[in-house]
Amino acid sequence: MSEVLLYHHVQGLTDGVRAFAHELRQAGHTVHTPDLFDGRSFETLEDGMAFAREKGFDALRERGVAAAEGIGPEVVYAGFSFGVMIAQQLAQTRPGARGALLMYSCLPVSEFGEAWPEDVPAQVHGKAGDEFFLEDIDAARALTDSTDQAELFLYPGTEHLFADSSLPAYDPEAAALLTERVLAFLDNAHA
Repeated sequence: MSEVLLYHHVQGLTDGVRAFAHELRQAGHTVHTPDLFDGRSFETLEDGMAFAREKGFDALRERGVAAAEGIGPEVVYAGFSFGVMIAQQLAQTRPGARGALLMYSCLPVSEFGEAWPEDVPAQVHGKAGDEFFLEDIDAARALTDSTDQAELFLYPGTEHLFADSSLPAYDPEAAALLTERVLAFLDNAHA
């Protein structure tokens, strides 16, 4: 089974993020969920963004990278939205990465290197009409076009944090499909 380092979105380590991690654990995977906000969670994206701006995105990213230091390098890095920035950085720069799961976001590969690592598979998930994901769609397509190791999955709808069962944006059908695809990815990452 795979080991996963899962970074939460800007609303914090919500019950929905914990539930997603639990589903992965139920399938036999080891999942680490560092809490970069020290137990704080937010009702809205706007409140979470205000908190992240106050604390500093770079400082929070550095906390996320530091959380990986106590874990072996042969893990799958996963992130929801805000957490993608950390997961993607580690997948691209930490030797031994087993894969990357980038949910609701994707940064240009050039943020962390010249090219996507050849031996690191990736999945990118987002809603086709999500205003936040649409800002990243070109980066997601460029990543998936640059390697046969990456896949882009677009879901119908406009919700951003659609796989978080504790938030109003939750879409059970899309979340179930995302989870199914993630579990298949993790089974292959372990092989």
